[in-house]
Amino acid sequence: MKKFQILLFLLLLSAVTFSQNTLKSFLENQPEIKSVEEMGHTDFFVAKYKIMVEQPVDHSNPSKGTFLQRVLIADKGLDQPVVFITEGYNGGYSENPNYITELCPILGANQICMDHRYFGESMPEPLNWDYLTVRNAAADHHHIIQMMKKYYSGKWISTGISKGGQTTVYHRWLYPSDVDVSVPYVAPLNFGVEDGRHEPFIANTTGTPEGRAKVRAFQLHILKNRETYLPLLEQYCTDKNYHPLLNNDELLDYIVLEYSYGLWQYDNSPDDIPALDTTAEELFAQLVKVSSPMYLSSEGVDIFKSFYVQAAHELGYYGYDVKPFKDYLSIKTAEGWLNRIYLSGLEIKYNKKTAKQVKKFIQKTDAKILFIYGEWDPWSASAFEVPNKPNFLKIVKPEGSHSTRIGNLPDEQKQQVKAKLEEWLGMEVNIEI
Repeated sequence: MKKFQILLFLLLLSAVTFSQNTLKSFLENQPEIKSVEEMGHTDFFVAKYKIMVEQPVDHSNPSKGTFLQRVLIADKGLDQPVVFITEGYNGGYSENPNYITELCPILGANQICMDHRYFGESMPEPLNWDYLTVRNAAADHHHIIQMMKKYYSGKWISTGISKGGQTTVYHRWLYPSDVDVSVPYVAPLNFGVEDGRHEPFIANTTGTPEGRAKVRAFQLHILKNRETYLPLLEQYCTDKNYHPLLNNDELLDYIVLEYSYGLWQYDNSPDDIPALDTTAEELFAQLVKVSSPMYLSSEGVDIFKSFYVQAAHELGYYGYDVKPFKDYLSIKTAEGWLNRIYLSGLEIKYNKKTAKQVKKFIQKTDAKILFIYGEWDPWSASAFEVPNKPNFLKIVKPEGSHSTRIGNLPDEQKQQVKAKLEEWLGMEVNIEI
């Protein structure tokens, strides 16, 4: 018995070593890969590598130069499925040895995650915003997928969350045959820099009437007592070493306007709002916990400027309804706020064709796409409208937020997801119900 156990251990060790050596050798022999670094990994995977891949700055004109894009590959086996994460921002979190996206254990899959261009370690030099486009980002993903298909032989599943979910669908629009199934989470399809659907959703749909009223009362209380809260805001920014992009009055206006969006987007509750007769310090702490002034500081722009450029150019965003607060705001209007605050000096024109073309693609395509949303998430106001066709499944979690995932769906919806993925992929899917 001991000899058998030793033999089995040696066989498993040999298989793992073979997989590591084979993948590493493959990566080291790809001309576009400029470096290969072994990384720590969870026991679910047998190996993990960080690679830097040379990409054209402009895929339609390679003469414009190249940049290096960070990609993390966590290996389960060359004949296993591949979950390809179309990250919308900085993919550096996937360097964490314990990081694993929920679809990998569900599918027994390999994992590939990469920086979106112009984020993290994947910044072209010089930084020309003209090449930060949906088409170039999708071409980056297409390049990596086609390269790794020379190694992995299993099914391919693309996925992303929020902006990453947008990126999943936009890639599928431009390269529909790259993957077998797409699973975008909480992905919006916006039709303007200020789409216009989010404000009435927050005012009339998300949460309960009582909850919405409590949020509105809190916002009004802060604004009506701004002379109390302005010194607290100034001191807070000083303590955090934030350098606001606005004067204190305007800064307070915008973090109050953002508060309702931030509260409903994630797993906050109106019950977290203290009684309005409590101390100003407690109420202010609640305000900045949900709506941090960091996002309206030069520190925030340093992190998110690439996103704001994309939002202003193609991806769209949301606006603020100032009417309920107009008597207590220092600003007269919030129209055009994103470009004015974050992109001052840049002349970026919104390209309305991109979202319209993606909408048309969704109406006509046979691509298999599973959309997952939360009912109370403000981004659900601009959710994809999906035809009643067998190649689509749209799941909306009751009372769900932007944190909605397969793992926190009700059992009935988990069963729907399991059945559809098994149908589409022709394999058993491990979703605990």
